[in-house]
Amino acid sequence: MSAVTGADLLQAADEMTQVLLLHQERDWSVPAGTLTWSCWTTAAHVAHDLLGYAGQVTGLPQDGYLPYDLRVSPTASPTQVLAVVRACAGLLAVAVDGTGSDARAWHFGPCDPEGFAAMGVAETLLHTYDITVGLGVPWQPPQRLSTVVLRRLFPDAPDGPAPDVLLWMTGRVELPGRARRTSWVWRAAVD
Repeated sequence: MSAVTGADLLQAADEMTQVLLLHQERDWSVPAGTLTWSCWTTAAHVAHDLLGYAGQVTGLPQDGYLPYDLRVSPTASPTQVLAVVRACAGLLAVAVDGTGSDARAWHFGPCDPEGFAAMGVAETLLHTYDITVGLGVPWQPPQRLSTVVLRRLFPDAPDGPAPDVLLWMTGRVELPGRARRTSWVWRAAVD
């Protein structure tokens, strides 16, 4: 399987936008699934992480995250927040695709651009799931994107349908014969 790329990030952001724009008129102040954040705050969090990852990939800091933050206007509508997510996914996609695979930046250890891309796809898919649960919308992450995230961030994942395994690996669902996880961590660092 090939590396996680900017195209994967854009596909994840497009998926998030397509599924959630259909429900923009719902109450986004409700909790996003089992999270304590609202659906709106969870979407803004995705944008924050994507922008943070883009900064890491382009700035290449070796010992921590760059000291900046994204603030989405609290008056932004769900449609506007999703536009911010899409913009930040575009920035990360350009950063990932424009940086050599041998580059390293800090994410709890040295991480390559593919690792940041995989984390961006994971954040987008997982929090789309959380928001859809909060809004009462049935949805699962796409098979192919779930597979690339599992391959890159969860090499110890059990066999099974990739969307179900991804949700289980991150504590969102149970798998047959496996209790819901209460803690987890992905492996983005490479060296």
